[in-house]
Amino acid sequence: MPSASDARLSEVLAQVSREALQADGLDDVLQRIVDCVARRLPVPIASIILLDDSGTRFIKEVWAGDIPLAEIDMAIWDVSMGIAGRCARTGKPQLIADVAVDPDYVMGNSSVRSEYVVPIRHRGRLHGVLNIESTGEEFFTAQTCAVFDAVAHQVAGAIHLARVVAELEAANRKLRELSTVDGLTGLANRRCLDERLADACADGAGPLALLLIDADCFKQLNDALGHLHGDECLRRLARMCAEAAGEEDALAARYGGDELALLVPGRDIVAATAIAERLRRRVEDSAMAHPVSVVAPWVTVSIGVNVAPPGPARTPSRLLSGADRALYAAKLAGRNRVAAASTARALELDTRA
Repeated sequence: MPSASDARLSEVLAQVSREALQADGLDDVLQRIVDCVARRLPVPIASIILLDDSGTRFIKEVWAGDIPLAEIDMAIWDVSMGIAGRCARTGKPQLIADVAVDPDYVMGNSSVRSEYVVPIRHRGRLHGVLNIESTGEEFFTAQTCAVFDAVAHQVAGAIHLARVVAELEAANRKLRELSTVDGLTGLANRRCLDERLADACADGAGPLALLLIDADCFKQLNDALGHLHGDECLRRLARMCAEAAGEEDALAARYGGDELALLVPGRDIVAATAIAERLRRRVEDSAMAHPVSVVAPWVTVSIGVNVAPPGPARTPSRLLSGADRALYAAKLAGRNRVAAASTARALELDTRA
């Protein structure tokens, strides 16, 4: 028959596991565990103190209990300090029956009389220490220490799992970023643009502007000076678009080939055209050499602008189609200029007439 203490230990360990599984991130895991330990055992102070990857410096302490615990400056707390440091250095539990006579004790609360510090270790990696402090000198019996040893073992598994999850989430975020970033320019790629365009069109808040930016005579530039030079010019154009996006709360993307795009929410045709004109002038002022251009001896851009009001008629295909017609109109009018969708429609009608 299991003893009452064994049953209580099993209950505490099960609760620690439940708290860890319900937590959202490492910080929440740690706080839930110390709350559980302080509540269920109970103890005046329970804390978990994490080590850095090198195992030489403490980087975080999370605590719970009925009496306050003084904060220690984490910037100077390495394993040479305190009972926690001694535990980390030796890798062995530290039982202090009387803190007043231990030279390494760093006072956290004047009411504390005894302390037990246990390594938190998982498969050879020391994550930190579990620190339990008591206001009584005879609190830490062999049986009590065995309970905290078991809790520390459980905590180690919970911390390991939380860190693995955090690493997987970080890796997944990196993969998502890579899947939505154009490798040459560093801007959002076409896939990302399409997704954001669909979301923005469905959002009913305010007008939505799309700018399509095309480098004039770019094929001739590649043919004359080589693709390496062309790629560098495209990267510089991309940086200018990204800066414009940052200023205007827009998304800059590579639309395809030498065409870039800016998706700008909340701008009417006047404001969107002004953004396009500032970008056009900036590209021209950068004076990137283009000796074979029929427009100018430097790189220039033509920009088509389309703005759609909110409503069911606002779709990605219509917004793109209007911006594309406007871009065609800018090229037809001589390049190195901005054309809006309304102007493009008028020019199209004049051409047909």
